[in-house]
Amino acid sequence: MLNVVFVALVLVSVLVASFAGNMQAVSSSALDAAKTSVELALGLVGAMSLFMGLMKVAQDGGLLRVIAAAAAPVMRRLFPEVPAEHPAMSAMILNIASNVLGLGNAATPFGIRAMQELDRLNPVKGTATNAMVLFLAINTAGLAILPTSVVALRAAAGSKDPAGIVITTWFASACATIVAILAAILLSKLPRFRASNPRGAPAPGTADAPAPDAPDEPERTPPRFGVLWAAAYVVTIVAALILHVVRRTSEQPWGEVARGVLSFWMIPGLIAGLVLFGWARGVRVYESLVSGAKDGFQVALRIIPYLVAILVAVAMFRASGCLGLFVAAVSPLTTPWGLPAEAVPMAVLRPLSGSGAFGVMSEILSTRGPDSYLGYLVSTMQGSTDTTFYILAVYFGAVGIKKTRHAVPAGLAADVAGTLAAVFICHLVWGRVTP
Repeated sequence: MLNVVFVALVLVSVLVASFAGNMQAVSSSALDAAKTSVELALGLVGAMSLFMGLMKVAQDGGLLRVIAAAAAPVMRRLFPEVPAEHPAMSAMILNIASNVLGLGNAATPFGIRAMQELDRLNPVKGTATNAMVLFLAINTAGLAILPTSVVALRAAAGSKDPAGIVITTWFASACATIVAILAAILLSKLPRFRASNPRGAPAPGTADAPAPDAPDEPERTPPRFGVLWAAAYVVTIVAALILHVVRRTSEQPWGEVARGVLSFWMIPGLIAGLVLFGWARGVRVYESLVSGAKDGFQVALRIIPYLVAILVAVAMFRASGCLGLFVAAVSPLTTPWGLPAEAVPMAVLRPLSGSGAFGVMSEILSTRGPDSYLGYLVSTMQGSTDTTFYILAVYFGAVGIKKTRHAVPAGLAADVAGTLAAVFICHLVWGRVTP
């Protein structure tokens, strides 16, 4: 499916540009996108190395088994192909939790680790399994408690209620998530995709094959009174957080304080928490982190070709004028349903280019106002789904998946559901606000 999308974007873009006189822009955009994709992949190296190292610390300390066991009732129903205590389960849980908390820098490395573990269960390398497709569909839905980047931009644009889109974003992203799960499951049952499901050999962990060997447990010597020291540290940090909140609430509204805590306290807290857990369990934290971090650079190199392909195709599509033609064609149909013409590029770009969609939102907030109906709508749309093709390129590229099966239609179904839900809830809540 990605092959069809790539070929269509490139050929249509060149055809339209040749008649519109935009060949120079297409040429420049293609080369710039190729350069940007490499910079983007290399920019992920640090975050991937750090969080993959932290995952190794959590694994060596036994935390991943605890997490997998806690979420087993739900995850076992969603991913029946994956053994309950397989490392893939805990990696997927950490990825989904990071996305929900808005920790994008942590979510991607956790997601790549989950794909690597899922690929260990894959009997046909290079072909996506049902579990992989479902996992990516959930990621494309982009469910988050607080869309921090959108709230921050609305505040910078002078909104009187920058966090006013939180509830509408919850609704839209929840609808996208439900549709993503249903689409991934139902599409997998269609004859075409059921026939392509990897089954050349019994998957590890099934009744016909032995479960994969559990990773060797490293020797651990917990420090004396380690649990008490860890508990004292946690109590101290909680006290510092309470003191911070009390101080800030005397200067800022509660909403701003909560946004600040979620934006700036969560990642340091996650890092410190995993390090503290590993130390208290007797893990040699530094050596374990370095061991896990070594994979970060290799993964970044593996995903570069996939990013180059998809980002170049998207850049050519925008520069050729295809986007403008498409918007002009569909906006008369969407405007009566609460999706104004100015917001249509946002709906089109959201699954293709996160930076492009963010740019459209920024322009609308500055020209039409963040507290207008259009401002609320594009803010909700930005926070309700994620960039489908970027996620597919990064996650599938990390493990060399070329046959994506129903991943693209499942992800696009989530995008369409998120957009329609955003239009519905915004029209219901802010339909009388000046456009």
